[in-house]
Amino acid sequence: MNTRQALTGIFATATVIIVGWQVGAVALGQGAASSTSSTATTTSNPASGLKSGTYTGSNEQTQFGDVQVEITVANGTITDVKTVVLTGNEGRSDQINSQAAPILRSEVLSSQSANVASVSGATYTSDAYLTSLQSALDKAKG
Repeated sequence: MNTRQALTGIFATATVIIVGWQVGAVALGQGAASSTSSTATTTSNPASGLKSGTYTGSNEQTQFGDVQVEITVANGTITDVKTVVLTGNEGRSDQINSQAAPILRSEVLSSQSANVASVSGATYTSDAYLTSLQSALDKAKG
């Protein structure tokens, strides 16, 4: 086997793993996020300054639709993030939103903040989601 064949095999394997992970993450959707949520529920973080309760963020308008999130906080920890409003102006927007929202939810629960990366291909949705989330976090710190 020459170097070129070896490298081709390595890159093909890496591509399958990455694509498989992305498809798995999208296919799992809320199921994957729910398991993250239950892990986050057991963590206590009173130093975060967040008060227990449910807080709704601002309704953020984009050229492709509106986004609004709601967070649940217990013992200073974000235990749940729901999209209250997630509209699209067209079928493609709805498709992008339905893929991006579970990823954003999972990332927020992991990071316990609005400081997460935008989902590639869903920049407007990501920005609006995180702005609404920050609004809810500000209310929780109130």
